[in-house]
Amino acid sequence: MSHHRPDPALTTFPTADGLLLRPFEDADAPALIEAYRDGTLRRFSRTWPDDPERAAHWLAVQREGRANGTRYAFAVVEDGGLVGNVVLKRGAPGGERAEVGYWTVAAARGRGVAPRAVEALTVWAFEAFAGDGLLRIDLLHEGDNEASCRVAEKSGYAFTEIVPAFPPYPSDGHRHSRKRLDTTERHRSE
Repeated sequence: MSHHRPDPALTTFPTADGLLLRPFEDADAPALIEAYRDGTLRRFSRTWPDDPERAAHWLAVQREGRANGTRYAFAVVEDGGLVGNVVLKRGAPGGERAEVGYWTVAAARGRGVAPRAVEALTVWAFEAFAGDGLLRIDLLHEGDNEASCRVAEKSGYAFTEIVPAFPPYPSDGHRHSRKRLDTTERHRSE
């Protein structure tokens, strides 16, 4: 008889001061649609879940990613309302690298929501996938997205390189990275 240990990525969630991070639910669809009415969010996003059908599809993609171990998206909730999204993308389970992505609603920008959520996801990911070989997480953004550069810096992601433009992105981007060791040392110093 074998004892299968539950996948920590499916049984634990990131934690951040003043924020609740939890898997998305179907009930989040209206707030998701509202969030994507924002032009800034649309400018830096590839998909726009801005109607009930697209929102349902977006939510299904998040659930499928969690189920197959390639995408761990969390609704960022503050005072009961959706204020953002933070996601760990793992091309394939067991890889040394992953990517973090995020967005915040317009009303939540400039208040530290994104850095707190990204930091929480980063610490959680390195703990949840410590035995699965995860060593580095990248944060990629378009080069002219200065706000994302600030979020990366505040979250301990060092600028590592300029990434040449590739479809669907029309301009060069930035890659910021954080290694598991960086997270361990950062956590100890706090």
